[in-house]
Amino acid sequence: MPTAFFISDIHLGLEAKERESQKQQRVLSFLDHVLARGGTLFIVGDLFDAWFEYRTVIPKGFHRILTKLEDLTRKGIQVHYLVGNHDFGIRDFFRDELGVQTHFDPFDITLNGKKIYVHHGDGLAEKDAGYRILKKILRNPVNVSLYSWLHPDIGLRLAQSSSKKSRDYTSTKDYGERDGMIHEATRKIEEGFDIVIMGHRHKPEQRTIGSGVYINLGDWISYNTYAELGNGNIELKEWKL
Repeated sequence: MPTAFFISDIHLGLEAKERESQKQQRVLSFLDHVLARGGTLFIVGDLFDAWFEYRTVIPKGFHRILTKLEDLTRKGIQVHYLVGNHDFGIRDFFRDELGVQTHFDPFDITLNGKKIYVHHGDGLAEKDAGYRILKKILRNPVNVSLYSWLHPDIGLRLAQSSSKKSRDYTSTKDYGERDGMIHEATRKIEEGFDIVIMGHRHKPEQRTIGSGVYINLGDWISYNTYAELGNGNIELKEWKL
């Protein structure tokens, strides 16, 4: 059976130049591994720390990653990209230019006989109503169109600043005792899903819930973790360059 790979929260563009170069090299080596193995790749949100694409302008600094994604799709590797809370400015570039299947909402898919539910994980905390409202505002097509009228240098700088403030805020916020991600994963497994995949939290975890499995993919800032599904089994792994 074809292998499926799941990654999230790489946050390209977050770190200083040297560390960013090292991270991109790790990601490229992982994508080469996917290319060699074949199958399907799922990017479960926040590939970028901040991303906003204009009709004729694409943020610089990521060309090697973008080219590699196109290499994957051209050679028959299906690539799915679920938009996260830091890369909400995605429009049609990945779909039309790179051949990547772009998802703006959580989705489900069946692979290797397993029914899988994929959610970035944002907005599930019980005390996060403010973010859920903000998400609707930021994703509104009219607001995205208006934002695109800003000069790219200004628009991208604002996006980067907003991304940093969001990260600082969520790192100190008390979201309540109930874990919204676990609660949602439990609900989906009770509905009949075999595997629930999320990111967003930046803490890798694999947990059995009833008859299913919940996986949080961690990140590529501290952990370099990903999930691999093959022969009906899914496993959380660490990528080592």
